[in-house]
Amino acid sequence: MAVPTRRPETPRQRPAARDAAAARYVWAVARLALGWVFLWAFLDKTFGLGHATPRARAWIEGGSPTEGFLKHTPQGPLADFYHGLAGSAAADWLFMAGLAGIGAALLLGIGTRVAAAAGAVLLVMMWSAVLPPADNVFMDDHLVYAVVLVGLALTDAGDVLGLGGVWGRTALVRRLPFLK
Repeated sequence: MAVPTRRPETPRQRPAARDAAAARYVWAVARLALGWVFLWAFLDKTFGLGHATPRARAWIEGGSPTEGFLKHTPQGPLADFYHGLAGSAAADWLFMAGLAGIGAALLLGIGTRVAAAAGAVLLVMMWSAVLPPADNVFMDDHLVYAVVLVGLALTDAGDVLGLGGVWGRTALVRRLPFLK
């Protein structure tokens, strides 16, 4: 019985494999960067670290993480909807839980599909609050980030530089693969 032999790699195959490995690291770095964007927003709004939120308006000081933006910024066809949400306890808690959960999941590389979906929805909502965007007819950074999040969900970006591989082998994720 003949043992099948493996064809030697051609010079064209080696760069493709190297490019694929490099792309996985690029997606991992994008995941970490966006995870930090979400987690930083949570930390700044919670503790008033002085970047976008002064200490006096921090959530732990009784400030509302949604009131300032939703009360004063929305324009366009959905402005009344967003003005109605401004400062409500439910909006504050959902927004902050979303920022923290999305940020932590992306940084850890676990639940990246759910985090990416939730992050994309949150970003599209933020985009829709200021229609039309100031610098373009329709495109702004919120939509670009949302597209990157979709890419993260499609590429298992949590497996590289994250705990996605370990998370993916848990009984829970094997039973409910959308949690990967």
